[in-house]
Amino acid sequence: MCLDGFKMSRPGSSLDERGVSQNEDPDPGGRLSVFTSTQSGAVSPETRLLSAFKRDTQACKVYLAGREYYSEEGNTFALRLVGKIKQQLSADPTLRPEYPPPLGLAEFTRRATEVALGKSCRAIVENRVLGVQTPGFTAAVRLGAELLKHWYDACAAWCGPVYLSSPCDDSLAGIFQAAGIQDIREYYYWDDRRRGVCLEKLLEDLERAPERSVVVLTASGHYPTGADLSQNQWPVITQLITRRRLFPFLLLPAQALCYGDLERDAWPVQYCASQGMELLCAQSFSHCFGLYGEAVGHLLCVFKQNALRLSVQSQADKIVRSLWARPSAGGAHVVATVLSNPAHAVEWQGEVKHIVERCMLIRDILRERLRQLGAPGCWDHLTQQGGLYCCTGLNGEQVEFLTKRRHVYLLSDGCLNISAINGRNLDYIAESIHLALTTSL
Repeated sequence: MCLDGFKMSRPGSSLDERGVSQNEDPDPGGRLSVFTSTQSGAVSPETRLLSAFKRDTQACKVYLAGREYYSEEGNTFALRLVGKIKQQLSADPTLRPEYPPPLGLAEFTRRATEVALGKSCRAIVENRVLGVQTPGFTAAVRLGAELLKHWYDACAAWCGPVYLSSPCDDSLAGIFQAAGIQDIREYYYWDDRRRGVCLEKLLEDLERAPERSVVVLTASGHYPTGADLSQNQWPVITQLITRRRLFPFLLLPAQALCYGDLERDAWPVQYCASQGMELLCAQSFSHCFGLYGEAVGHLLCVFKQNALRLSVQSQADKIVRSLWARPSAGGAHVVATVLSNPAHAVEWQGEVKHIVERCMLIRDILRERLRQLGAPGCWDHLTQQGGLYCCTGLNGEQVEFLTKRRHVYLLSDGCLNISAINGRNLDYIAESIHLALTTSL
């Protein structure tokens, strides 16, 4: 029986105002793609900057926003030792092409753990440490974010907040959000007026952080500023973290490229572990071994009790299998081979020290050139920073002047990659910075 004014429809279907079933296929011929309504993701500032640089036809153009280490010739570097070891490994008949375990090569994770915590670390001796090889630094952060949701509360998923430095790597917030942690906040870090880290405001922000907040702190090689916390500042921060019951997630994005020594760059990690703190630490070996195409990363987990290790390991194994299944073996074999052989380690450290010394020399010469040109302000902060990155202190208008008038491309916050400066472009860059500061815009 059908009532007047109504039409019958199949269960689960619905009618629009015209009486047409909304479940009917609007594209019966199959001409529309399932991705038709997909929205484009936001383009990162670095991607836009690189695109603009590539379109620039000026011969004098300079790109200072890359993340790799560039040699004096302007090329990404290749360590002689790494090339030699790759040849040896490719000729080794005992190495079979096979999948590594989901959590990585055991020798690599052992060596990566030792250079972060030190061989005599109490947490290692007491078996309170878990190391997981990852396909790069970003993957290490992502795995850490996934583990945090389960580590904090077995009954209810933890969802933040996570505190990131201001400024920080633009990709960090997206990594935590992809793991389902949407509550991302900032703490004060770089001070434009001081041209350095402002510890007072940093502590004020963390003092207001809710309990169980995660604080992401760079142990060395802060991106994009190059300004790291001093050894005198770390005890103050760790005391606050312990008192406020916060959780430290430490970053080593370019380990060894600040001081030329893996363990010295990792001193803050060792200090936190020595205080009995639980922590996560994301490491990258891509920079210091020149393995940019092989993305070698590592996530380090330090627990208060060794009873937690196996349960977290099981959870990590499950997460890894769903994200990337297994890391690649090539780069990890190279790193493990170098770090397990004392002679190789000495040779490798010599090459890395040369990189560090060159970056410091560039900073020193650039500072002197700016002083000679009479560039306004004090430029001592250039040599007080370390690693590959540097925050000049230039504002947005001055950066825009450099890009449009001088074809010098750097990040909008005035940060740049110091290794991209060389003997051919240093004078031009110094002159350009001087003009950006003194020309009426």
